[in-house]
Amino acid sequence: MNLPPILKGDSLTRLMQGAAAGALVAIIVGFSWGGWTLQSKAQTLADEKAKAAVVAVLTPICVSKFEQAADAKTTLAALKAEDTWKRDTFISKGGWATFPGSAPNRDVADACAKILGETK
Repeated sequence: MNLPPILKGDSLTRLMQGAAAGALVAIIVGFSWGGWTLQSKAQTLADEKAKAAVVAVLTPICVSKFEQAADAKTTLAALKAEDTWKRDTFISKGGWATFPGSAPNRDVADACAKILGETK
């Protein structure tokens, strides 16, 4: 069987080099600008979004629990007296960032402390 000239000798080498270069360019363009991602990166992004959504939903509940406490004004003054980097621990220890069936959520406590720290 006779092969076409493009598949013989030096032409075959050039064809394979072109195919390899084209595949390489497609991969680079796809991952850089095409929006392609690896499964591990997609999973990491999904986990971050889920964590942010949980914090966004639970933070108002934490603030509400804090404000409805019997001695809310005194506790708010004590919270504001704390260093800003210790306020999340204050909220966690107070139990306002603890929800049924779980341990205190540090991210919720931090967001809750930021909101309460801004109140007057």
